[in-house]
Amino acid sequence: MQPSAPSSPSGSERPGPVADPARRGLLTERIARQLEHDIRSGEIAVGSKLPSERELAAQFGSSRNVVREVLRRLEAQHLIEVAPGRGSFVREQTSGQARGYDALYRAGRPTVRQLIEARIPLEVETVRLATQRATDEDIAVLRSARDALEAATDVVVKAQADMDFHDAIAVASKNPVLRIMLSSISGMMFEMMLRSNSDPSIGEAGVPHHPEIFEAVEARDVDLACARMREHLLLGLRTYGADLDLQVDTMARNHIETLLGQAEGRRGGNRTGE
Repeated sequence: MQPSAPSSPSGSERPGPVADPARRGLLTERIARQLEHDIRSGEIAVGSKLPSERELAAQFGSSRNVVREVLRRLEAQHLIEVAPGRGSFVREQTSGQARGYDALYRAGRPTVRQLIEARIPLEVETVRLATQRATDEDIAVLRSARDALEAATDVVVKAQADMDFHDAIAVASKNPVLRIMLSSISGMMFEMMLRSNSDPSIGEAGVPHHPEIFEAVEARDVDLACARMREHLLLGLRTYGADLDLQVDTMARNHIETLLGQAEGRRGGNRTGE
């Protein structure tokens, strides 16, 4: 079965080069999510050959460079096998892959609210241990992650930097179980972070964010680090509105489409003003 391309709300996406890096990143996320869903759900059968790069680019209204990035990601996830000169084929999933935690979570159709509720006890305990156990090297890595996050402007890059910051805390906790638990929900966390890092309301005044969390960890103030992490995560319950009770997948898909629409609008405005 051929992968299904989501319709463009503006109808203005066209095959060809994607010059805007932010729009390119969002297109990559959207296409990768769609193909991954179709493969994992069986809509694209094991052994099926995916359309060519040119055909996928035309189908999804993107450039071939974006499609190549998507295929590299699917190959890294062991979802497809790329045979030089023959094309890309859907791989058979092992029982371990089929029962991957991310797939299990998504099968339960968790909402944004439920993901936040799960993150609070997990990440508060993780930051507590990190504050007690972090080495000087861990603090340096965490500082670099904070700086990268604060410097990022592109929403996809910022979301990945956000993930790196939380992972650095998990590493500093010196508890591999906690880090694996956090990693198991990283796909859904990334989707939340795409929204959070592009929503002005998330910058609510007086709420602890990454710099404040880092300061508490660096100062070895366990109670303050835990309080700031808890407040940081609780912010979503006050700012996500109706999205709180949407499935994480649905929220992410809707938000990516919104961001793509905004990027397309900016491109149109720039052309008009030229």
